[in-house]
Amino acid sequence: MKLKDKVCIITGAGQGIGKFYAERFAQEGAKVVVAEFNETAGKPVAEAIIGRGHDAFFIKTDVSDEKSVQRMVEGTVKKYGHIDVLINNAAVFATLGFKPFDKIPVEEWDRVMAVNLKGMWLCCKAVVPYMKEQKKGKIINTSSSAWDLGRPLYLHYVTSKAGIVGFTRALAKEVGDWNINVNCVSYAGVITEIERESFTPEAQKWVQGQQCIKRPGIPQELVGTVLFLASEDSDFVSGQNIHPNGGFYFH
Repeated sequence: MKLKDKVCIITGAGQGIGKFYAERFAQEGAKVVVAEFNETAGKPVAEAIIGRGHDAFFIKTDVSDEKSVQRMVEGTVKKYGHIDVLINNAAVFATLGFKPFDKIPVEEWDRVMAVNLKGMWLCCKAVVPYMKEQKKGKIINTSSSAWDLGRPLYLHYVTSKAGIVGFTRALAKEVGDWNINVNCVSYAGVITEIERESFTPEAQKWVQGQQCIKRPGIPQELVGTVLFLASEDSDFVSGQNIHPNGGFYFH
């Protein structure tokens, strides 16, 4: 098992691809922390993992709130004693519709930045001291193909995802002396149970037509990239942005 006894915090693990991370990491021997704002979604994920004989616990977390993030980290350390992996997966995206940049409400812009960028920063800020102490750790951030493509009518989301790549590269430089790896994944359209106003069936068909592998990407097969970045197999990989996108575009 690639992650035997590794303590892994996964934000936004109550649904979508985050849920698949949690389930697969548990199968690989990890102690999984389901850090999710939606208690109705997050608790069953942890309970199902425990029911299959693995180790997990749920902690309600608002990544945009520093005190909530601190409680998440302190609760993890109290239960497991250390933190090996942080996956910054929580994001605002499914509820965002297409809008010209000058029609985006200020409140919506602020919310996207608070969760997608500030939330990632707060989680790293809270976790890194523990990783420094043990002189090892893995941080995996989640970006998107949207920033590389300059996707229009979605400017706040695109901007936040571009910021994540810059954040990843800069943080990797800052924490490398403690053997902490910081990397990023940029997915194209991944179909999950979450309805997305911005990824219509027509858009899905177009994306698949542009890919080398002309079929939808499913979460179960994309999780492998993140598993690699969380495991010791990637100990010499840092500051990178990996694109598991079926050959939609090349980077």
